[in-house]
Amino acid sequence: MKFIVSSTQLLKHVQQIGGVISGNTVLPILEDFLFEIEGNKLTIVATDLETVMKIQMDVEAKESGKVCIPAKILQDSLKNIPEQPLTFNIDKNYAVEITSDNGKYKVMGENPDNFPKEPEAENSNSFTMTSSALITAINKCIFATSSDELRPAMTGIFFELSPKSITTVATDAHRLVRFTRTDVSSPETATFVVPKKPLNLLKNALPNTDAQLTISYSNKHLFVKQDGTELVCRLIDARFPDYKVVIPADNPYKLIVNKNDFQNALRRINVFSNKSTNQVALSISGSELQLSAQDVDFSFEGNERMTCQYDGEDLQIAFNARFLIEMLSAADTNEVVIELSTPTKAGILKPTEQAENEELLMLVMPLMLNN
Repeated sequence: MKFIVSSTQLLKHVQQIGGVISGNTVLPILEDFLFEIEGNKLTIVATDLETVMKIQMDVEAKESGKVCIPAKILQDSLKNIPEQPLTFNIDKNYAVEITSDNGKYKVMGENPDNFPKEPEAENSNSFTMTSSALITAINKCIFATSSDELRPAMTGIFFELSPKSITTVATDAHRLVRFTRTDVSSPETATFVVPKKPLNLLKNALPNTDAQLTISYSNKHLFVKQDGTELVCRLIDARFPDYKVVIPADNPYKLIVNKNDFQNALRRINVFSNKSTNQVALSISGSELQLSAQDVDFSFEGNERMTCQYDGEDLQIAFNARFLIEMLSAADTNEVVIELSTPTKAGILKPTEQAENEELLMLVMPLMLNN
């Protein structure tokens, strides 16, 4: 089996799916890419048994065939080869010989029959959405997912599909993000939880354009297809908490601040906060917002004042500054509104203007004020 391929194109494609491969794998073959030639198309596959990613590219080839090539050595060598055609020759013992303009490299491949088979999309339902819509939904929520393996449902993003809209939700029990799109819908009502890793891979591999994606889901798997890129991942088999009961129905006080000014002030003040809690206290009265943080152990202290628009009674409330900084990054407006009620109730953060067909709501739990 022999084929000719552009070195930079091949590097670009293997880098897009290389993130699937994990370093500490049980089966050595999971450290390989599966190369499959049919006609003048090369399909490259990577898997960690939970997630499978495939990508297609054009090559020059006279015959079909398959081989497994170790991923790390292939990527490391391609990074150092300038743009040129590479010729791959694979013999019947799966030895791979790569010839460039001025070099020849050999690597031992593996039998492709040992490569795990990917799940089939049987009994699945599907819907379409644009690639940029999915990327936006992932970016708005993914930072709020939990890394606590004891609560598996919270380590992914919850998808709630209906004929009217699609909602994505993420929470780590300290904060929650809900993002709804009404310009995307699914023929069936359904819910499932998608792990964080495949979603991160997707947002890096998909084009941020209006290209159409086909998304299918079965009881156990999610399938995403866009032109030559495909991803299959196992869904998280756990019940997502009932997030609706956490969102306060009535937060009467409204605080409006400039997003960038507030975010920069939080970054400056957070330097002086306790490193385990990142606690920053907000004191709001009239049109003045005061931010303060201290770390008693080291006698650090920071205070800042800024202007705001506030409608409500004077209030002192504390939050994790790091959480607020990340949440502010998800809002795409110059100003944000924070809805509050008492120092012990969750605050709700929203952009002052929402894009048409989109609604973003972020909730953050307060910290106990240490007076």
